[in-house]
Amino acid sequence: MTILAGIDIGGTKCAVCLGRLTSDGVTVIGKQAYPTPSTPELAMQSFIQGLETLALQHGVERFASIGISCGGPLDSRRGRVLSPPNLPGWDDIDVITPLKERFGVPVAVQNDANAGALAEWKWGAGKGFSNVIFLTFGTGMGAGLILDGRLYSGTNDMAGEVGHMRLAEDGPVGFGKAGSFEGFCSGGGIAKLARSMAETKLAGGPGPLFCPTKEELDAITTLKVGQAAQQGDVMALEVFRIVGRQLGRGLALLVDILNPERIVIGSIYGRQQNLLEPVALEELRREALSHSTAVCEVVPAALQESIGDLACLSVALNVLNG
Repeated sequence: MTILAGIDIGGTKCAVCLGRLTSDGVTVIGKQAYPTPSTPELAMQSFIQGLETLALQHGVERFASIGISCGGPLDSRRGRVLSPPNLPGWDDIDVITPLKERFGVPVAVQNDANAGALAEWKWGAGKGFSNVIFLTFGTGMGAGLILDGRLYSGTNDMAGEVGHMRLAEDGPVGFGKAGSFEGFCSGGGIAKLARSMAETKLAGGPGPLFCPTKEELDAITTLKVGQAAQQGDVMALEVFRIVGRQLGRGLALLVDILNPERIVIGSIYGRQQNLLEPVALEELRREALSHSTAVCEVVPAALQESIGDLACLSVALNVLNG
C-alpha cells in the first residue's frame, strides 16, 4: 500500500494530509488544516508535527514521498520558497531539507498552479492526455503546463505565468499590468471591471443590480456580479461577455503556441460556465488556428473543492515517479 504525504502552504491557512494510492486514483485518509504560522520556522515545525500525528492516527509507518504546494515564486530544483507576496518573511526558505532529514523520503515542492495541473492531469479532467494546460482562474490567473506527458516549469520555474500577458491596451490591472489576462480573468479583475462600469452608470442614474448605489461600490465581488448576471442584469451580463471574450483571446494564444489536447479551467469558470463558455469558445475559434482548435477541448476543472489536497499529493506522486 502506497501512502503519499502532502503539505499545502497558503497565505492564511496551511494543511497537511495523507493519501492512499488506489488503482484508479488517490483517497485522502487524513488531514489537518490550521492558520498559517507566524514564521516559516514555526510552519516547518508544524508540518513535521502534523505529519507525525496523522501517521500515528492512521497506523502509517512510512510515507512513500512528500509533496508541497505553495504560491510562487519558488525554486523547485533547490526546494526553496522565494518571497511570495502572500507569505511575508518566507525569503529563500528551504522547505525540503527539514522534511527529508526527519522522514527520509523524497520531497518536492511546486507552485500551486503546477501542482493543480499535476492533480487534474493525474486524477481529474486532464487524465489520459499528454498535453494539458491548467488555468487557475481564481484569485489570480496562472497556468500549469503538462507537455508531452511531463510537467514543464521552464528555466527558473516561471513557465505558465500567463496572467502577465497583455490582452488589451487598457483594462483592469492584474499582475501589475493593465489589460492583462489576470486583469480580465480573475476574481479581483472581474470585480474591478464591474466597479468601473458601475461607476459610469451611477454617474447618470441608478446602478446595476449588483451595485444599486454608490455606497456599495467597494462591496462589489465576482460572486455578486455572477448572481446578478444569472438574474438577467444587463450590465452584469456585459461584464461576463467582456471577460469571456478576453478569456477566449488568452486561450487562443495558448492553443496557437502550445497545441494542447485539453485546457482545464478552474474556479470561476466552472461556477459561471454557462455565461463564459459560449463567448470564450467563439473567440477562440475566431482567433486560433483551426487545425489546433480541432484537437483541443476546453473543460472545467473536475477536482473542485478537493483540489488543494490532491494538488500537493500529486506533487508527491510526481517526485516518486521521477
